[in-house]
Amino acid sequence: MAAMGAIVAACKSAPEAPPPPPDSRLPSTDAGQAPGRPALPGPSAASNARAYRRDAATHLYNLNNPRVFKGKLPPMLYAIGVLEVDIDRSGRITKLHWMRAPRHAPEVVAEIERTVHAAAPFPVPARMGRVTYTDTWLWDKSGHFQLDTLTEGQL
Repeated sequence: MAAMGAIVAACKSAPEAPPPPPDSRLPSTDAGQAPGRPALPGPSAASNARAYRRDAATHLYNLNNPRVFKGKLPPMLYAIGVLEVDIDRSGRITKLHWMRAPRHAPEVVAEIERTVHAAAPFPVPARMGRVTYTDTWLWDKSGHFQLDTLTEGQL
């Protein structure tokens, strides 16, 4: 009888662990969109380019969380670039303009441009109609980055 009880107990599956809580920094998905495709960002309440820059940086971080450098950046960075981005009233990119491109690292220039384009559409600049904002990309040799707007500082 005891042997039968042990066999039955061994056949029972272990209770499933609850799913991990969602990470608020990762993009959410919308039921109406294709799986794996992030939901459209909400509108930005920013009233000027400086305030919009924070919304855009947060949007980029949410879509690129594994690529964001965590913690303070090392004292020597591989590349630093200053990029100006024009956003229309629908959150689409209309123009990218390098104010200071890291010319010694053309692969970083290409990757930043690809990353920005892949993040479109951006939050709609609802209070401004359209916006041109500028942010500084701080690029580590590991390929991870921080944006100056949300940087954790440097060692």
